[in-house]
Amino acid sequence: MSFSQDVKNEILRHRISKPCCSVAAAYAVACFGKYFDDRGIVLQTENEGVAAFAQKLYRRCGIRGDVLRKERPTGPVFEFSVKDVVEVERLLDLFGHTGKEPTLRIRPENFKCQHCVQPFIATAFLCCGTMTDPEKSYNLEFLSTRHYLSQQLEAMLAEHDFNPHRALRKGANTVYIKSADHIEDLLTFMGAGNAAMRIMDQRMYNDMRNKTNRLSNCETANLGKSVQAAVQVQLAIEKLQQAGAMNTLPENLRLTAKLRMQYPDLPLAKLAQKFDPPVSKAGLSHRLKRIQEAARRLDETAAPETPENTKEN
Repeated sequence: MSFSQDVKNEILRHRISKPCCSVAAAYAVACFGKYFDDRGIVLQTENEGVAAFAQKLYRRCGIRGDVLRKERPTGPVFEFSVKDVVEVERLLDLFGHTGKEPTLRIRPENFKCQHCVQPFIATAFLCCGTMTDPEKSYNLEFLSTRHYLSQQLEAMLAEHDFNPHRALRKGANTVYIKSADHIEDLLTFMGAGNAAMRIMDQRMYNDMRNKTNRLSNCETANLGKSVQAAVQVQLAIEKLQQAGAMNTLPENLRLTAKLRMQYPDLPLAKLAQKFDPPVSKAGLSHRLKRIQEAARRLDETAAPETPENTKEN
């Protein structure tokens, strides 16, 4: 089951106690279903529980509706509808619509108390909402073919500080939220607190994983620099050995070169402990730099003369 269906199933378990809030929720079914006019209403959904919930809502409002199961190649679709002429008259009267409006708009008169907006938005999500799996991305959407309804829904969400945005995609008006913080708040507002907690957990996991990756990349980069530095030192030592110039170095540098070649893979901190007595990491680093300088001076001494660096007598 998808995360989106999990969210819807959790919303379905949230009880609506006040009659006016039930009317507001039933109104969302009308607004965000397949159609709502003087023929009645139709809602199509892949979630059987959503269709049953809509039927129960309308029954509470004194309106009878039917639920049908329709088989499709991609899976069954459940259709809730109110088409009986008498029932259609009742629902139009309940919501204050004629059914002949050229443009369907949300009527504020259908929100009788301060809590009615919550079941309206939650039911709108049941009818036309989707939610991306938080393991992939953070995105919650409401899809509708009706421009003004989407515009009004966006305004309602903005009024509650959910930071919505709106776009037209493939002929569908999309109201979407991409901020994880705002999605968590909206899910909690709609009665899907467990889904909101799952997003919080996923965010914590993602943050920890990203931090671990950054540390790992940093350690890898530092390791690469350490290996490169160690190789440069060993090349310098080999150059001095081949030139028979090791005896020209002070005793402490000869010992340092010997231990470096004896333990080529040891990091500086551990190599420093091989001395008797042990030396500091900074002191060992200084010695290695002096060895590299000696090798460079050897190169300069061995460089052949050219017309540019000679003078006429």
